[in-house]
Amino acid sequence: QVQLVESGGGLVQAGGSLRLSCRASGSITSINTMGWYRQAPGKQRELVASKTSGGTTTYADSAKGRFTISRDNAKNTVDLQMNSLKPEDTAVYFCLYRPESGRYSGVPYWGQGTQVTVSS
Repeated sequence: QVQLVESGGGLVQAGGSLRLSCRASGSITSINTMGWYRQAPGKQRELVASKTSGGTTTYADSAKGRFTISRDNAKNTVDLQMNSLKPEDTAVYFCLYRPESGRYSGVPYWGQGTQVTVSS
């Protein structure tokens, strides 16, 4: 089992910044993907950014140039620095951990979600 604890959501004005953090604990494999998804009301959950333990990074088009994902493999943490926030970034943000090896390879684990609200 893997547990994810998120922090850092909140309310910010358009153009402002927020930093989300997530720590994974439990049965962590050395080869994995961590990242952030978000879900706005009435919409499907969508990728924001992810980064593998090997360093491969993926960003949604909406995040490119504004958001930066970083991770510390030794601490099993992943952060998302969000700059130039827009009202359309308002959503619940979920941390993802996905092992890419072992018995549970490909099985996603999710955090509880943290609310990000951007006012205009």
